[in-house]
Parts: sequence; structure tokens; C-alpha cells
Amino acid sequence: MFLQIQGIQKSFGAGDSRVDVLKGLDLDIERGEFCVLLGPSGSGKSTLLNIIGGIDSADEGNLVIDGERLADMSEKNLSLYRRKHLGYIFQMYNLIPNLTVRENIEVGAYLSDKPLDVDELLHTLGIYEHQRKLPNQLSGGQQQRTAIGRAIVKNPDILLCDEPTGALDYNTSKEILKLIETVNQKYGNTIVMVTHNDAIKDMADRVVKLRDGMIRKNYLNEHKIPAAELDW
Repeated sequence: MFLQIQGIQKSFGAGDSRVDVLKGLDLDIERGEFCVLLGPSGSGKSTLLNIIGGIDSADEGNLVIDGERLADMSEKNLSLYRRKHLGYIFQMYNLIPNLTVRENIEVGAYLSDKPLDVDELLHTLGIYEHQRKLPNQLSGGQQQRTAIGRAIVKNPDILLCDEPTGALDYNTSKEILKLIETVNQKYGNTIVMVTHNDAIKDMADRVVKLRDGMIRKNYLNEHKIPAAELDW
């Protein structure tokens, strides 16, 4: 098993103000799987994503990735893990404003020992003709494509997506979801996506529904449909 989440617990605050955000989660994700985390605000989705990403640490339990326990890593090795094995796509694009599209993507390439070809990726993303533009010259969808490129060019084992279509309109959201689907199929990255959009679950391999810090449903999608056919 590629990604193993074993009894993960996480709380914030202390005493009367303590909030138990994750209450003993167990979850296995296969290499190359597209997993969607669904749930209302406060269900623990983003906290779990941050723990997988090594941004936050669990209070109890283990996170094992490709046989390695994150809890056993030194701060230096954890930093290398984030740098070399993870890609992040956020709701807000977080592009460097004074760098071009190409330069923003190349920033990601510099962090990797096995980067993808930037020209090929620009074509895959559909932004090759925009590569010399600055972020403020792009539409929201083009900025998100650039952000995806920056994450993907590292050729990460795991791609973490936190509401990647949350700031986009319907048609642009569909385009971004089709692009993430293409990336998953072409490069084989394991994808873990947090979303409030229930329709997105239909394009995923695995659907995990959280509520009140617990997994309420965890199933493989027997009737997976292409992103182009999603409707909401």
C-alpha cells in the first residue's frame, strides 16, 4: 500500500477550548489513485491534507508513505520529502507576480531531481502561447493552470489539491478538472483532493466522506465518469 493513514488524531486548543478535529482516521490509498475527500466545513478535510503534506503533524497515529513513517523523519528529511515528493495546488494560485508563466513553472522544476520537460508540460496545460506573460495578464483559469504546472513539473509522487476549483466559474472549473484528470492519467501521480463539490466525487477512484473528524464513508467508485461529463 502506497499511502497508509493509521489512527490519525489531531486536536487544537487546550482545556475547555480544545477541539478534536480528527478522531482516529484509518485510510489506505493506492499508488496512482485519485482520492476525493468530501465533507462540510470543519469536518477535518484540510487538516488531514496538511498532515499528509507534512505541513502539520498528528497528535496520535502514523502516516506511512511508500514504507516510510513521517513521524520518524528529521526536520531536514521532512523538508526534503515535501520538496521532492509532494506537489500542492491551492484555491488561491500563489504565483510569483514578477515571474512569467514559464518562470513560475521552472521554480518548481529547480526543486526536483527528476523534473518533467517544461515545454511538453506547457503544451499539456494549454498555456504554451502564454508562457511569456505575467500572472496579472492571465485569466483565473490560466493562473490555475500555471499553478498546476508548478506543482506537476516536480513530477511528485503525490499531488495535494485543496479546493482547486473553488475560485473558478463553472466552465473554467470543468477545464481544470479535466486537466487534473489528464495529469493523473498521463503521469500517474497519486492525487488527494479536498472539495465541497459533491459532483467531483464521480470522477474519482476513491471517495472518502468525513464528518465531525471521522470517516463516514470510504469506497471505490464503481461508476467513475470522465471530468467532461460532470454536471452540477
